[in-house]
Amino acid sequence: MEPSSAQPRIALGSQLISCPDVLTLGVLPNLEDYPAWKLDMILQAEKIYFPTSLYADLFQVMGKKMFPSVNTYRFLGDKIKQTLLFQLQNLPAPRTRFYFGPRQQQFITRDFSFPFIAKKARASSMGDGVWLIHDQNELDSYLSQNQPAYIQEFLDVDDDYRVVVVGDEVAHAYRRIPARGSFKANISQGGTVCLENIPGDVLELGLRAAQACGFDLAGIDICQSREKLYILEANMKFGTRGFHCAGLSYRAILNKMVSEGRV
Repeated sequence: MEPSSAQPRIALGSQLISCPDVLTLGVLPNLEDYPAWKLDMILQAEKIYFPTSLYADLFQVMGKKMFPSVNTYRFLGDKIKQTLLFQLQNLPAPRTRFYFGPRQQQFITRDFSFPFIAKKARASSMGDGVWLIHDQNELDSYLSQNQPAYIQEFLDVDDDYRVVVVGDEVAHAYRRIPARGSFKANISQGGTVCLENIPGDVLELGLRAAQACGFDLAGIDICQSREKLYILEANMKFGTRGFHCAGLSYRAILNKMVSEGRV
């Protein structure tokens, strides 16, 4: 059944399907697949929630408001572009370099001393695609499977944090404690959640980094090493276990913020 003539808030992606104040139209790969009334709603809407990577850039060209922002989609899963943006915005981040092809990669051990961190540059999450490289054999193995090479200094990490930013607010934050013997603090890699004593400067840095980069829905990963904070990356598709551990519902928080016009 077609909706009433009053124009409701609309979404394409399913993240707000339980929000009573938003009509979710779904994501179809061809515009002609939408019924005429849905396509008209998309064209007339001033703001579209969860436009998805398929449509975000198109709506940006049309001048439509979106949530999440177009930058949230443009930098999704791309560690190289994120790191370059952190550097350009003068945000504190570990020393990182990228190497394209064998000619550049021969200089890795000139630029970094073992051990160092190597990552899959694109399309990895939840702690997958991250290696601690101890010697040349491990480096060769990494290079044989990963192009381009993303190389980062190894930090002796004292604390690891996730700061979840929604809109212009910190929706949740927690400390991530690595499993015994692991250098990864990701919850999906066996890390545990600690909700106590999250420093204010961690919250401030997470929010400042998200705002500087134009990310309005992201989990900002921050570590502390020798009393200095570093931005590690922004996760636009973040897990919600940290919310559950605090007795919070991420979906309920998101719905409430949308209904109140805070995003």
